[in-house]
Order: sequence, then structure tokens, then C-alpha cells
Amino acid sequence: MNEAPFNKSKFLKLPLHLQHKKCADILRALYGALLDKKDPSAFFSTYHSYCEWMALEDWQQKNIKDIADRYHFHIALAKDDVIKEHDLLPPIRRGDHIAKEDFPPIAIYMDNLRSAYNVGSILRTTEALRLGSLYFGGKTPFINNKKVEKTSMGASALVPCFICTSLADLPRPFIALETAEEAVTVSNFPFPQVFTLFLGNEEYGISDEVLKEIDHFVHVPLFGAKNSINVACAFGICGQEIRRQKGIA
Repeated sequence: MNEAPFNKSKFLKLPLHLQHKKCADILRALYGALLDKKDPSAFFSTYHSYCEWMALEDWQQKNIKDIADRYHFHIALAKDDVIKEHDLLPPIRRGDHIAKEDFPPIAIYMDNLRSAYNVGSILRTTEALRLGSLYFGGKTPFINNKKVEKTSMGASALVPCFICTSLADLPRPFIALETAEEAVTVSNFPFPQVFTLFLGNEEYGISDEVLKEIDHFVHVPLFGAKNSINVACAFGICGQEIRRQKGIA
């Protein structure tokens, strides 16, 4: 944060949602100063002044989590669409550790996924669980997509990723995570040591040309009115079941 703090008169001329945004900006800078072991006193002073001018209750910071919670308090009131979930305070990035194992010989094929955010989430899950290599099929946004890179939180540089132009390059059997009638629940399906898991488009699922090649279908059992869940969420559930079954932890 490079801008100078507002004086009281200028600050109070801002609409209330922008006052909250300025408070969030100061807390973000304060958080960064603490993580970088720099003197945060100027940011503390400015923030307490802003709170006093806004007639907010006195706030006492006890630990770094308090700052993160207070930051969320302000952005909820700032109504600022520019502040996205993946732009929030990033303690997870500071807490990364050395990977415990290599990636197993499992392929994960994304068949024409539309959302770069889903792709980034799948990348993070694949890296966190060390599930296998990712293959990008059709129009699935690749890791050079800025939204994919940002949402993956650095996982795009760690997971083996390939643009797939031929299914013949992928290991059999082909297993599709799909809401097909013949699909077996993920907990009842015996996943082999080597296979390819197929993930379909958010709207229409796996494409017809790929469906013809599928050997097995699996699904996540659901108990509500909806017949499907977000592809990245379904993949996370399936991925955890694969690790549980095969002991690739």
C-alpha cells in the first residue's frame, strides 16, 4: 500500500462502503507488514483513526487471525466486486511445506471444462492429494490462463500438466465421474493402481466422443433435490476416496 492515509475530512466525505474498503486496505497492509516482520505501528495507528471516525467499536488485535477476521468484516460491508475470495489474506501460501511423495501413475482428463476457476481448484486438489497428472482436453483453459494460475495458488507449477490431443496417450481403464444410470458410487468402486479419470463439462458433462471410450462410470452419491454438484467439488470427494482405497498416501 503506497497511498498516504486520508485525513478525517477527506475520509468522511467517502461513501460508507468506500470507508470500509479503505479500512480493508489498511488491514491488508498491516497483515503484510506483520508477515514480513516489519514495523506495523503506522498501519495500526491509521486503522484505529479510521475506526474512530466511523464510530466503530474499539478493536483490539490479539493475533494475526484477528486481523484476517476483521478484514472479512470490512470487505463484507465494502460491497466491492473487485475483492475476490482468492485475493484474501494468504496465510496458506506462507504455510506450504515440502511434498511428502511423488505423483502416482494416474491420469486426470478434463474434457472441455469451461470455468478457469474450476480448473484452478482441480489443480489445487490434485497437488494437495498428489493424485496424478492432469490432461487438458478440448477447450479446457490451460495453466497459462491467468485465472487458472491465480486460483491454483501455485499448484499449476507443481502438478504435471499436458495438453491432450489423443485419448490413445492415456492409460486404461477409462473411468468417468459422471451422473450416468449405470454409475457406481465412488466408495463402492475398486479403483485400480493405474487408470484415467475423466471429468466433464460443467453444463453437459462428458462429450459424446469421449463417452464412447469410457470403460466404467462412477458418481458421488447425493441425497438432496439436485442431481449433481460442482465438478471441482465432486473431484475432491472422488480424489479422497481414491487415496483412501489405494493407500497412495
